[in-house]
Amino acid sequence: MKINAIITAGGTSSRYGNTNKLLEKIHGKAVIQHTVEVFLSVKEIAEIIICAHFSIIDDLKWIFEDYHNIKIIEGGKTRQESVYNGLFVCNDCDYVLIQDGARPMISVEIIEKAIKMVQDKKALTAAAKTIDTIKQVDENLKIIKTIDRSSLYNTQTPQAFEYKLIRDAHEKLRGQDYTDDAGMLETLGLDVYILEGEYKNIKITTQSDIEIAKTYLK
Repeated sequence: MKINAIITAGGTSSRYGNTNKLLEKIHGKAVIQHTVEVFLSVKEIAEIIICAHFSIIDDLKWIFEDYHNIKIIEGGKTRQESVYNGLFVCNDCDYVLIQDGARPMISVEIIEKAIKMVQDKKALTAAAKTIDTIKQVDENLKIIKTIDRSSLYNTQTPQAFEYKLIRDAHEKLRGQDYTDDAGMLETLGLDVYILEGEYKNIKITTQSDIEIAKTYLK
């Protein structure tokens, strides 16, 4: 049984600022370096494929030049296209985990649980139960109703799939713009399960998120 991981790094960090958030340093290491090192520490992961924006490929090659079992490839114009490119590179595996490069607080425990669970369920996503009160509003920002949050979850990564299952989904829905691989299977009427995530597993989006990450990764 072979399990690979795809790390998405194809974005431009437009909401972050003038620099790519994945290259921001936290305690001496780039954000994406923290993310990748967690996956490298999980013995079941055979290979890691980083699908990167062309503008940071040279930086990533320098950061990971002394690391083993890592491939760096050019991503696509969308997240979906980037993952699609990654799936072709790891086409000899049985299962694949897909992780946002900008989630450096991912834990070994969640990855190991995903690996164990995917062998039974075939498709899953880490997610944290919604704790905030959710309001639905109209175009004028007037509240229409309060949504029952008891069955709501905030999607995270990793998402884990049987390789052939997610590869077929990408083939069937190629050229669209899904930002969530689990959502592709949902569109096709296939079952996807929740793996209870961790609230600290946030995605770095703004400068303030970096400060939160510094605390967790201290």
